[in-house]
Amino acid sequence: MPASPAMPTPENLPGSATDVDFVLSRGWSLRRRVLPQHTDHAGVMWHGAYVAWLEEARVEALAAVGLAYSDLAARGLELPVVSLAIDYRQALRHGDRVEIRSQALPRRGVKFPWRSLLLDGSGGVAAEARVELVAVAMEGPGRPPRLLRRLPEDLERAVTALVAGPVQ
Repeated sequence: MPASPAMPTPENLPGSATDVDFVLSRGWSLRRRVLPQHTDHAGVMWHGAYVAWLEEARVEALAAVGLAYSDLAARGLELPVVSLAIDYRQALRHGDRVEIRSQALPRRGVKFPWRSLLLDGSGGVAAEARVELVAVAMEGPGRPPRLLRRLPEDLERAVTALVAGPVQ
């Protein structure tokens, strides 16, 4: 069995000198191409398309560790975004190939932080995103979601696997 990837440490959490390298070496990967529907009238990728790709990357990473988001939703569990920040560094344009590299970071209380880099075809960082999620149970029509402080066992295992990163 391959060695497990290094766990995030204070040295490689967002804002440190080595965090970009950590996401690049241990992050979950999703590849996409900028299509016409992702762009504005000038052929530049529209900001909302970044958000959709970030979500797709998280959902695909969750599936890769054995837990489909659709299964969570069928059980009345959701992982809504409670915080989102994107730093745009260079424009992505119609036709560009893009790799979204994402790293799930250790939980901070009830929050599940993620760090993502959107890389252009040459590997340059086009954008950097920070997202925080929480787990909630949907309580039924007209009732507010209930914040989960303790996760169901399968979701806890999945979160642990997400933080560990893909098997190298």
